[in-house]
Amino acid sequence: MVYGDDQCESTRERLVKRYLNLTKQVMPDMAREQGTDWPVVNDHCFQRIALDAVAGGVWYDHFARPAYKHLTESQAATAVALCERIINGSEDLTALNLQSLRWRGKLRQQITTGLVIGQLVVRAALTRAARL
Repeated sequence: MVYGDDQCESTRERLVKRYLNLTKQVMPDMAREQGTDWPVVNDHCFQRIALDAVAGGVWYDHFARPAYKHLTESQAATAVALCERIINGSEDLTALNLQSLRWRGKLRQQITTGLVIGQLVVRAALTRAARL
């Protein structure tokens, strides 16, 4: 058998490769090219969201770095299945992202920033309209 042949790979290795392909290539490409309303477009964001969901919290509190090298077969399978559900629309990426941000203590900051930016945009638009 030839080294590097797919037949030599374990199920875990195949699942990890699939997870990496989905999060590094497929999902970012979909987010950029297909006009999805996904809240993220970068590969590391898809990885954060998937790994946090698999871990049930901030992934680096549960897995050594780099996480993909330390996933069990079951965890890798869960990550792949989650990514595939996101892709086919049966899993809500926005909700998963919000949960990930909540676990990280960043949700309140993001909402506050969004409200301030939103108020400034509205205020600027009203100011421009008042000048007309």
